[in-house]
Amino acid sequence: MQLQLISFVLIILHCMDYTGCQQHSTSRHRQRRQISSVSSGCQQSSCLTCSDYNGCLSCKPRFFMYLERIRMKQIGVCLTSCPPGYYGTRSPERNICTKCRSECDSCFNKNFCTRCRIGFYLHLGKCQETCPEGLVRSDTQRECVPKCYAECELCVNSETCTRCRPGLYKLNGRCHHFCPDDYEPNDKLMECVPQVHCEVNIWSEWSPCSRSGRTCGFKRGQHTRTRQVLQYPSPFGRPCPEISEIKDCSVKRRKCPGQRLTDRTERRNRNNRKENHEARRERKRERDRARDAGDRQDNRNKTEHRHWRGHVPDPVSPQEGLVQ
Repeated sequence: MQLQLISFVLIILHCMDYTGCQQHSTSRHRQRRQISSVSSGCQQSSCLTCSDYNGCLSCKPRFFMYLERIRMKQIGVCLTSCPPGYYGTRSPERNICTKCRSECDSCFNKNFCTRCRIGFYLHLGKCQETCPEGLVRSDTQRECVPKCYAECELCVNSETCTRCRPGLYKLNGRCHHFCPDDYEPNDKLMECVPQVHCEVNIWSEWSPCSRSGRTCGFKRGQHTRTRQVLQYPSPFGRPCPEISEIKDCSVKRRKCPGQRLTDRTERRNRNNRKENHEARRERKRERDRARDAGDRQDNRNKTEHRHWRGHVPDPVSPQEGLVQ
């Protein structure tokens, strides 16, 4: 009872100044307005409660409360996941976004970084300015990475390479200028891949003796046999052997069914060809005789023409040629 009386006296003394009392009244009025607006509809659908001045005051389940700084003021925002540089902490009361350590760019929790800021290098969840022995700094990854051997560009440790330098081929964690035996280079993957050799099936049986697709009507012919390719080779693999073979054969000559008619037709065609050839030769002889006769007639005509013009002297008889 005495404590309540003392509190009442102090309040009266504090409110004696009109201005101070007015400000207190205004503050209490604003507080009442904020409290009243908590139960009213919020602009953000993810907010459970909010105020016009401070934004979200609490979030719906599965959302994280994040305090966004706008100049000198912080506004509550409810997010499904925390922004970079923050990690989410869940609790029965509320879920909040907590800022990572200053050297972390992103983190899983307060003591485990997943990416470091510039100038720091990640190792076992910690961001450090220097790396432990056996590791080197990677500015692109911002991590402490194993020191790779000369031909390796990225490695798990000093013995296992995950990416070779340009122009080299990777095989079993090592980098090669030339792939070892039984391997060949794959320029697309830049790796040494196993060679694939050709595989063929067994030979088929020899075919019957034949000639030009026939099995009769001849004395000498050929046998053939083939085998199938089971596996075609890779570019550098062992090529396929011959898949077909031919050998000569001889059989007792016998006529094919229907060959009598064929032979008769062949003889008739042969005789026709012979007759046609003789007829062509006879026509050629007639043309030659006609051409020779024409030439003789032309010579006679030329001789008569020369006689007519007096160019050719009369023939002298033998008697006139004697000396008188």
